[in-house]
Amino acid sequence: MAEQLVARAALKPGDRVIDVACGTGIVARIARERLGPEATIVGVDIAPPMLAVARAVDPSIDWREGNANGLPVRDGESFTVLTCHQGLQFMPDKPAAIREMRRVLAPGARVAVACWHAVEDLPDMAAMNAVVERHVGPIPDSRHSFGDAGALKRVLIENGFSDVTVDAVAHDVRFADGTLFARLNAMAAIGMSGKGKAMSEPERAELAGQVAAESADLVAKATRDGVFVMPLTTNIASARAS
Repeated sequence: MAEQLVARAALKPGDRVIDVACGTGIVARIARERLGPEATIVGVDIAPPMLAVARAVDPSIDWREGNANGLPVRDGESFTVLTCHQGLQFMPDKPAAIREMRRVLAPGARVAVACWHAVEDLPDMAAMNAVVERHVGPIPDSRHSFGDAGALKRVLIENGFSDVTVDAVAHDVRFADGTLFARLNAMAAIGMSGKGKAMSEPERAELAGQVAAESADLVAKATRDGVFVMPLTTNIASARAS
């Protein structure tokens, strides 16, 4: 999915790239591979643990801690490409975040933004979340909270971008250990629930293990030739800074 996002950014020699909500840095690292060691590539994330992983994997990239509503960009610094891979849906004020993205871009800069489809459109993910919900009640799954292609297009157009197109990209994501995936997904889902927020970390971990065990049939059904396969779909918006 990250490679699909970078492909839509149409990187070219001389580009200056900023990856917003970079996480552990997969998109920025792909950009480094495409553009070479001399290119300016900045990754921004609000979470120090994510940035610590990113720095350990590729110290050649300029990793910066910061909020999407106030990007840590120096006076006079601007970028020709901006990417945001599965980050916009977590931002409380999306229009403000988009305006801030536009602020740090040169005129005509290219943008690629990806957000997962709604969980209702992803039956396998919905089935796994349903196991969690038996224990903690309804889950406001922020990972899939901005899956409307029309809404994604509008927020870009209304806040400084043009030539906006949105593509739905489907991909079978493969994991060597389906039980581990079920446990990790359960940890994330539990943490987003009201009941889960009131639990201690050990309590959440214990419940995640229980959910993973209860998801064994789902894991087995989705395992092919020893590999767990999760079909996922994302919207990827491409645009230019007006």
